[in-house]
Amino acid sequence: MAQLFFKYGAMNSGKSIEILKVAYNYEEQNKPVLMFTSGIDTRDEVGHVSSRIGLKRKAIPIFDETNIVNIVKEHAEKPYCVLVDEVQFLKKEHVLQLTEIVDELDIPVMGFGLKNDFQNELFEGSRYLLIYADKIEEMKTICWFCHRKAIMNLRVDEQGKPIYVGDQIQIGGNDTYYPVCRKCHAHPPL
Repeated sequence: MAQLFFKYGAMNSGKSIEILKVAYNYEEQNKPVLMFTSGIDTRDEVGHVSSRIGLKRKAIPIFDETNIVNIVKEHAEKPYCVLVDEVQFLKKEHVLQLTEIVDELDIPVMGFGLKNDFQNELFEGSRYLLIYADKIEEMKTICWFCHRKAIMNLRVDEQGKPIYVGDQIQIGGNDTYYPVCRKCHAHPPL
Protein backbone atom coordinates (compact mmCIF):
# COMPACT_ATOMS: atom_id res chain seq x y z
CA MET A 1 0.00 0.00 0.00
CA ALA A 2 1.46 3.36 -1.07
CA GLN A 3 1.94 6.11 1.48
CA LEU A 4 2.72 9.83 1.58
CA PHE A 5 5.93 10.59 3.48
CA PHE A 6 7.06 14.00 4.74
CA LYS A 7 10.73 14.18 5.71
CA TYR A 8 11.54 17.57 7.15
CA GLY A 9 14.51 19.17 8.81
CA ALA A 10 16.29 22.46 9.37
CA MET A 11 18.76 23.77 6.82
CA ASN A 12 21.81 21.49 6.41
CA SER A 13 20.04 18.38 7.71
CA GLY A 14 20.76 16.40 4.55
CA LYS A 15 17.35 16.53 2.88
CA SER A 16 18.64 16.93 -0.69
CA ILE A 17 21.34 14.30 -0.35
CA GLU A 18 18.72 11.93 1.08
CA ILE A 19 16.32 12.40 -1.84
CA LEU A 20 19.19 11.85 -4.29
CA LYS A 21 20.15 8.68 -2.39
CA VAL A 22 16.57 7.37 -2.46
CA ALA A 23 16.36 7.95 -6.24
CA TYR A 24 19.68 6.17 -6.74
CA ASN A 25 18.60 3.18 -4.65
CA TYR A 26 15.38 2.73 -6.64
CA GLU A 27 17.07 3.12 -10.00
CA GLU A 28 19.93 0.80 -9.08
CA GLN A 29 17.21 -1.90 -8.92
CA ASN A 30 15.78 -0.80 -12.31
CA LYS A 31 12.79 0.83 -10.62
CA PRO A 32 12.20 4.25 -12.22
CA VAL A 33 11.25 7.28 -10.16
CA LEU A 34 9.93 10.72 -11.00
CA MET A 35 11.73 13.55 -9.23
CA PHE A 36 10.19 16.99 -8.76
CA THR A 37 11.37 20.19 -7.10
CA SER A 38 9.98 23.65 -6.57
CA GLY A 39 10.26 25.94 -9.57
CA ILE A 40 11.12 28.90 -7.34
CA ASP A 41 14.35 27.35 -6.05
CA THR A 42 16.95 29.00 -8.26
CA ARG A 43 20.05 28.44 -6.10
CA ASP A 44 21.64 26.14 -8.62
CA GLU A 45 19.37 26.01 -11.62
CA VAL A 46 15.58 25.72 -12.00
CA GLY A 47 14.61 22.07 -12.33
CA HIS A 48 17.56 20.60 -10.47
CA VAL A 49 18.04 18.99 -7.07
CA SER A 50 21.54 19.57 -5.78
CA SER A 51 23.26 18.92 -2.50
CA ARG A 52 25.95 20.98 -0.80
CA ILE A 53 28.40 18.10 -1.30
CA GLY A 54 28.18 18.47 -5.07
CA LEU A 55 25.67 15.87 -6.25
CA LYS A 56 23.09 17.16 -8.73
CA ARG A 57 20.20 15.75 -10.73
CA LYS A 58 17.54 17.06 -13.09
CA ALA A 59 14.01 17.25 -11.72
CA ILE A 60 10.65 18.43 -12.96
CA PRO A 61 10.01 21.95 -11.64
CA ILE A 62 6.69 22.62 -9.90
CA PHE A 63 5.11 26.03 -10.48
CA ASP A 64 1.73 27.32 -9.23
CA GLU A 65 -0.04 26.02 -12.35
CA THR A 66 1.68 22.61 -12.38
CA ASN A 67 -0.59 19.58 -12.13
CA ILE A 68 1.63 16.86 -10.67
CA VAL A 69 -0.99 14.13 -11.12
CA ASN A 70 -1.24 14.76 -14.86
CA ILE A 71 2.55 14.63 -15.24
CA VAL A 72 2.69 11.29 -13.42
CA LYS A 73 -0.22 9.87 -15.44
CA GLU A 74 1.26 11.02 -18.75
CA HIS A 75 4.73 9.68 -18.04
CA ALA A 76 5.69 6.86 -20.39
CA GLU A 77 6.48 4.45 -17.58
CA LYS A 78 4.69 4.20 -14.23
CA PRO A 79 7.18 5.25 -11.55
CA TYR A 80 7.83 3.11 -8.52
CA CYS A 81 8.05 6.27 -6.41
CA VAL A 82 7.49 10.02 -6.76
CA LEU A 83 10.10 12.17 -5.02
CA VAL A 84 9.62 15.88 -4.29
CA ASP A 85 12.33 18.22 -2.98
CA GLU A 86 11.64 21.66 -1.45
CA VAL A 87 8.05 20.67 -0.60
CA GLN A 88 7.68 23.63 1.74
CA PHE A 89 7.14 25.82 -1.34
CA LEU A 90 4.20 23.77 -2.64
CA LYS A 91 0.64 25.07 -2.54
CA LYS A 92 -2.20 23.23 -0.80
CA GLU A 93 -3.49 22.01 -4.18
CA HIS A 94 -0.11 20.41 -4.92
CA VAL A 95 -0.15 18.54 -1.61
CA LEU A 96 -3.66 17.31 -2.41
CA GLN A 97 -2.35 16.15 -5.79
CA LEU A 98 0.34 14.17 -3.97
CA THR A 99 -2.37 12.48 -1.90
CA GLU A 100 -4.19 11.59 -5.13
CA ILE A 101 -1.03 10.00 -6.53
CA VAL A 102 -0.81 7.85 -3.40
CA ASP A 103 -4.51 7.03 -2.99
CA GLU A 104 -5.67 6.72 -6.61
CA LEU A 105 -2.51 5.70 -8.50
CA ASP A 106 -1.05 3.61 -5.65
CA ILE A 107 2.39 5.18 -6.01
CA PRO A 108 4.37 6.13 -2.89
CA VAL A 109 5.33 9.80 -2.61
CA MET A 110 8.23 11.11 -0.53
CA GLY A 111 8.42 14.85 0.10
CA PHE A 112 11.50 16.53 1.57
CA GLY A 113 11.69 20.08 2.88
CA LEU A 114 11.69 22.60 5.68
CA LYS A 115 8.89 22.65 8.23
CA ASN A 116 9.12 26.23 9.43
CA ASP A 117 10.51 29.49 8.06
CA PHE A 118 12.98 31.92 9.68
CA GLN A 119 10.14 33.46 11.75
CA ASN A 120 9.06 29.97 12.88
CA GLU A 121 5.85 29.99 10.89
CA LEU A 122 4.85 26.95 8.86
CA PHE A 123 5.26 27.10 5.10
CA GLU A 124 2.05 26.34 3.18
CA GLY A 125 3.35 23.08 1.73
CA SER A 126 4.69 21.93 5.10
CA ARG A 127 1.45 22.76 6.87
CA TYR A 128 -0.58 20.58 4.54
CA LEU A 129 1.96 17.78 4.53
CA LEU A 130 1.81 17.72 8.33
CA ILE A 131 -1.96 17.30 7.97
CA TYR A 132 -2.07 14.77 5.11
CA ALA A 133 1.15 12.73 5.36
CA ASP A 134 0.89 9.09 6.42
CA LYS A 135 4.40 9.19 7.87
CA ILE A 136 6.34 12.18 9.16
CA GLU A 137 10.06 11.98 9.90
CA GLU A 138 12.42 14.61 11.23
CA MET A 139 15.88 14.74 9.71
CA LYS A 140 18.23 15.99 12.38
CA THR A 141 21.24 18.26 12.37
CA ILE A 142 23.12 20.27 14.97
CA CYS A 143 22.95 23.97 15.75
CA TRP A 144 25.40 26.18 13.86
CA PHE A 145 26.53 27.74 17.17
CA CYS A 146 26.26 25.06 19.86
CA HIS A 147 25.80 21.31 20.44
CA ARG A 148 21.98 21.26 20.58
CA LYS A 149 19.66 19.90 17.90
CA ALA A 150 18.76 22.50 15.26
CA ILE A 151 15.01 22.93 14.91
CA MET A 152 14.88 26.43 13.41
CA ASN A 153 16.44 28.43 10.58
CA LEU A 154 18.12 31.76 11.33
CA ARG A 155 18.20 34.21 8.41
CA VAL A 156 21.25 36.45 8.29
CA ASP A 157 22.29 39.43 6.18
CA GLU A 158 25.53 39.84 4.21
CA GLN A 159 27.41 40.74 7.43
CA GLY A 160 26.07 37.69 9.27
CA LYS A 161 23.64 39.69 11.42
CA PRO A 162 20.29 38.01 12.24
CA ILE A 163 17.14 39.04 10.39
CA TYR A 164 13.74 38.47 11.97
CA VAL A 165 11.43 40.34 9.54
CA GLY A 166 10.86 40.12 5.81
CA ASP A 167 9.28 37.99 3.13
CA GLN A 168 8.70 34.38 4.08
CA ILE A 169 10.52 33.10 1.02
CA GLN A 170 14.07 34.16 0.25
CA ILE A 171 16.07 31.52 -1.56
CA GLY A 172 19.50 30.95 -0.06
CA GLY A 173 21.99 28.57 1.45
CA ASN A 174 24.72 28.90 4.09
CA ASP A 175 25.19 32.54 3.07
CA THR A 176 21.61 33.33 4.10
CA TYR A 177 20.49 30.75 6.70
CA TYR A 178 21.95 28.88 9.65
CA PRO A 179 20.36 25.83 11.27
CA VAL A 180 19.93 26.72 14.93
CA CYS A 181 18.41 25.56 18.20
CA ARG A 182 15.63 27.54 19.88
CA LYS A 183 18.05 29.31 22.26
CA CYS A 184 20.47 30.39 19.54
CA HIS A 185 17.57 31.57 17.36
CA ALA A 186 16.44 33.93 20.11
CA HIS A 187 19.98 34.95 21.15
CA PRO A 188 22.49 34.10 18.39
CA PRO A 189 26.11 34.42 19.54
CA LEU A 190 27.10 36.67 16.61
